[in-house]
Amino acid sequence: MTQDEPIMDGSTEAGEDARVQGIVDQLTADMQLRPQEDSEKLLRQRLQDAGIQLGDDEIHRIAASVQQGPSQVD
Repeated sequence: MTQDEPIMDGSTEAGEDARVQGIVDQLTADMQLRPQEDSEKLLRQRLQDAGIQLGDDEIHRIAASVQQGPSQVD
């Protein structure tokens, strides 16, 4: 299942790095609400839905980072 509508203005103009960061930010927030979820599985699904391909090592690194939660230093 993909979310095709509504699309925010400018979202189709975002580069891949910005789109990945948006997915990571969303996933980080979701993991705070549902820490029992599999972050790597959710990340893979969201990247697939967005048509973004990353290598397994990068996906694993991002998922592990998300599991650690947001930085406490802000």
